[in-house]
Amino acid sequence: MSNKIFNENEIEILAQNRYVKKVSAKGITYTDEFKRIFITENESGRTPRQIFIDHGFEVDMLGIERIKSSGKRWRASYRKDGILGLQDTRKTNSGRTRTKELTTEEKYERLKAQNNLLKAENELLKKNRFDGKKADKEKIDLPAEKKYIMIYSVIKKYHLNNMISYLCTIANVSRSGYYRYFSLASQKTRKSKDTFDEVLRDNILKAYKFKGRKKGARQIKMTLKEHFNINYNLKRIRRIMQKYNIYCPIRRANPYKRMMKATREHSVLPNILNRNFKQNIPGKVLLTDITYLFYGDGNKAYLSTIKDGSTNEILAHNLSSSLSLDIATDTIQNLMQNTGIILDQDAFIHSDQGFHYTSPTFQKIVKEYGLGQSMSRRGNCWDNAPQESFFGHFKDEAYIRCCKSLNELKIEIDDYMEYYNIYRNQWGLKKMTPVQYRNHLLTAA
Repeated sequence: MSNKIFNENEIEILAQNRYVKKVSAKGITYTDEFKRIFITENESGRTPRQIFIDHGFEVDMLGIERIKSSGKRWRASYRKDGILGLQDTRKTNSGRTRTKELTTEEKYERLKAQNNLLKAENELLKKNRFDGKKADKEKIDLPAEKKYIMIYSVIKKYHLNNMISYLCTIANVSRSGYYRYFSLASQKTRKSKDTFDEVLRDNILKAYKFKGRKKGARQIKMTLKEHFNINYNLKRIRRIMQKYNIYCPIRRANPYKRMMKATREHSVLPNILNRNFKQNIPGKVLLTDITYLFYGDGNKAYLSTIKDGSTNEILAHNLSSSLSLDIATDTIQNLMQNTGIILDQDAFIHSDQGFHYTSPTFQKIVKEYGLGQSMSRRGNCWDNAPQESFFGHFKDEAYIRCCKSLNELKIEIDDYMEYYNIYRNQWGLKKMTPVQYRNHLLTAA
């Protein structure tokens, strides 16, 4: 058969010939009438080339090999079945056999096979129910590999070797994929891939356990690049984490914090920040807030922090067992006594409208240190979003509940603050740590 490909113009010309039934870029179907004419004239001594030319075909367009191939095929069919061998018996030229009606026994066998497959799937789902934290609450979507194994076990257990195609259809996987999965070459490929993935897993676990802090995929990527000189993309990291059940802490959104924006202006101090957190000036925008911490056997403590809005660096923090005014004022004093921190001349501190920050004592201390003051609108947590976000990450990554005493909690918090500022790369800081980003901004200035 010729390998010639017809272009659009040739297809249009051939389709106009009365002896052409169908034509496409790769093939042409002739009418039964032309086949009979060809046999009659060929037996009378005329060549295939002459016959095709006389009936409106261009040899250069069809190709001499296609003409010879068609003539050879038609002569063979005529010698075998006579004139009936020249008829096109295909239904709508698809070449597919008609779907036959299944017998009662065949229908029963198929239902039985389907039932056995559902049993196996149910057993496999029970085994997988404890693989993840939320597996008992969410629908499990089995990967194709586990479906192949499930089909194989059903076939061996119930002797359904003749039901492979049907079982693959029920399980919504391809039959070719099933055979490819169990082929020797595929097994070797999977083994080689698993070996390679184990190396990836070990590297990812190094970053995951770095400094003893839990991390997500982005943190792992940046830690690998920064501290191990390894560059994996996020898709690879997430695939390995999913494959080997490496889970990172995921914070659930607090529905009580999803509140509408307040429309009434507060009456204490104006919101001069107006959510302009990233001003690329270290030591200018100082965000502060207080959060509660539960540790040990139901003990409760409070943490106050001051965060640089431009660099995300925690500039000062204070832990207390009491929610008295001192927790906020001592945090300010810790900030100003830290000689390693240089504040901008226009620095101001931004907070919510809690009683600590509206207190005349707190406001007096702020003014004495030459700082401005800004406040979020009433009931609007989004006006201090970066500080709220930090508390969320902190509670995910720090080991708070396992601390037995306030002193242990203080040591853990001090250690985490050092890790956060110096070692924890952040995606929004050009993958730098807060300290690195602060130095970057100072150098650029």
